[in-house]
Amino acid sequence: MDYYIYYRVRDAQALSLREKVMPMQAALQRQYQVGTALKRRPDAHNGCQTWMEVYLAAPEGFDAALADASAGAQIAPHIDGERHIERFIAVL
Repeated sequence: MDYYIYYRVRDAQALSLREKVMPMQAALQRQYQVGTALKRRPDAHNGCQTWMEVYLAAPEGFDAALADASAGAQIAPHIDGERHIERFIAVL
């Protein structure tokens, strides 16, 4: 299953959030053998950027690992609002 997680981040928080998300993704990649990416929309609105974390080919039970990792990385104080998690499977 592939995970796409999007949220807003204020321009002023972007660098500090990046410094938390990148190591978190690297650890999840090593531990769960998932492909990862960190993306953002090219434009900002009202001082906020939209970011997206991507996790490809995640194993069963990844929801709990992801929740633990994001809590441990303490990213919530750096985002504006909630993280929205979308899950997709391949069309056969």
